[in-house]
Amino acid sequence: MKPKSPREMAFLIVDDMDNMRRSIKSMLKLINYGRDFYEAGNGRDAWKFLTNNPDKIDFIICDYAMPYMTGTELLYRIRLDRLLRDIPFMMITAEANMEIVAEAAEQDVDGYLTKPFVTASLEYKIDELLKKVFNPDPFIRHLRAARDFEENGDIANAIKEARLALNENERSSRPYRELGRLFFKAGKIKDSLTFFTRATEINRLDVSSYQYLGQIYYRQNKLDKAINYFSKAMEISPRDSGRALKFAGLLIKKKKIAEAEKVLRLLLKHNSKTEVQEEIVVMAARNDMLDLAVRCLRIMIKEDPEREILHKKLGVVLWKKGEFNEASIHLEKAAERLEDDIDLIIILAQTYLEMGMKIRADKWAGKARRLAPDNKKAKRIMDKCL
Repeated sequence: MKPKSPREMAFLIVDDMDNMRRSIKSMLKLINYGRDFYEAGNGRDAWKFLTNNPDKIDFIICDYAMPYMTGTELLYRIRLDRLLRDIPFMMITAEANMEIVAEAAEQDVDGYLTKPFVTASLEYKIDELLKKVFNPDPFIRHLRAARDFEENGDIANAIKEARLALNENERSSRPYRELGRLFFKAGKIKDSLTFFTRATEINRLDVSSYQYLGQIYYRQNKLDKAINYFSKAMEISPRDSGRALKFAGLLIKKKKIAEAEKVLRLLLKHNSKTEVQEEIVVMAARNDMLDLAVRCLRIMIKEDPEREILHKKLGVVLWKKGEFNEASIHLEKAAERLEDDIDLIIILAQTYLEMGMKIRADKWAGKARRLAPDNKKAKRIMDKCL
């Protein structure tokens, strides 16, 4: 990215609060920063704008906590995109707690600003951030060179540049983490473990290094060690869905169901993505965490009450719990649209049979027989209704 005066820059302000976006824009205008201003109400809309206009933005000011996509999730996507990754990115947080700092640092955020702030603070932080971005010290230059070599498939020279970065600053965990990652990519697992371990010794909040250590020991089938490192990563930053699901899977494999449920509950608390919730439901239902499955499905139904498959799943889980009355309500709702779903119809018939409502049980079992005349479950239910 070529150096540019902040007065000539196009700023993207990302915050879910309209008044906050207006306030930041007013502050920038007051100090005569910004040629153009663009706004987005959440990370998802910001990402859509950036991918459609990769050359339009020179500086991003982004809130941390937003619906649909958080600031760190947006930053993660930006850092992976070659066209966007070098845009200066300032994170705005209500409080710079350990979890937020660790998440943002993991994605190489350029700077932070804690709410509330005044115009002078904003100006100072922007100037400080741009000085680092446009005049990088040797440490950063070597890390960028390592990145470029890696992207061109030259791992050997990438490692050399990362070692040079380490020589420039042995107190930072970042070059150790990069060397660990590069050796991991090169298949030199022993060296990789050494550097990742050193990274965590220098920086106890280096989430990525804990994550990699967990992955390496998982591949080596050393599950106790893998669980230990995944646990440390989760303690620091519980919002990463992939990390949490993998950790929960490890705990389940070790038959530590109660611990796995705690991880999944923590993930549900911090992550509202539908695909993540669906993963939680599957893991919970398969491993007898029925209360968690019910809770997650109720949250999903509240967001999307007309999605019949959710009512079916909730009805099935409630049936397993023996809560037949509520189960029948959700199963009936699902059956209104899933008219040919034999499994759904059978379990609805079984539910009414358990409730002693033989007429309704016979009705649904009869429907199942009409759809599948040889269905033995339906026949058994009908026989019990005689």
